[in-house]
Order: sequence, then C-alpha cells, then structure tokens
Amino acid sequence: MYEPTLTFSLAQKKELEIKRELTEVYEALKEKGYNPVNQIVGYILSEDPTYITTHKNARAKMCKLDRDDLLHAMVRSFVGD
Repeated sequence: MYEPTLTFSLAQKKELEIKRELTEVYEALKEKGYNPVNQIVGYILSEDPTYITTHKNARAKMCKLDRDDLLHAMVRSFVGD
C-alpha cells in the first residue's frame, strides 16, 4: 500500500527544533525553582545568559538559539501563522 511522503520545510524543521530546545530550557528552569517565563523573557530582552540555569545544559541550549529565529517562532506559534 502506498503512503504519501511527508515533507517538512526547513523553516518547520527549525521551528520544531526551537520548540524542543525551549521546552527543555523551560523544564530545567522549573526544576530549579525559577519562574521559567520570567527567566526566558529576561534572557530574550537582555541577552544576559545568567537568566538561564546551567542545570541540564539549559544555558548552552538557549545561547545556541538565534534570538530572531526564537522570536519569529514564538510569534508564529502564538498567532497560528
């Protein structure tokens, strides 16, 4: 039986990766007792990596994400575009 091939654009793949990484950072912050939303917003606004814990390599994960790509993905996710 023939099954159609699923295709993903590079933009979709990148957004899925951003979502995965951001979710892991969120969970690491939560585990350490921080307010993940406040910490992530603080990092995005200031680019100060100390907003993000090193627990579970969260800081390195967050720092490797391009801030513009992150914001684009977040806005697209929020408005459903």
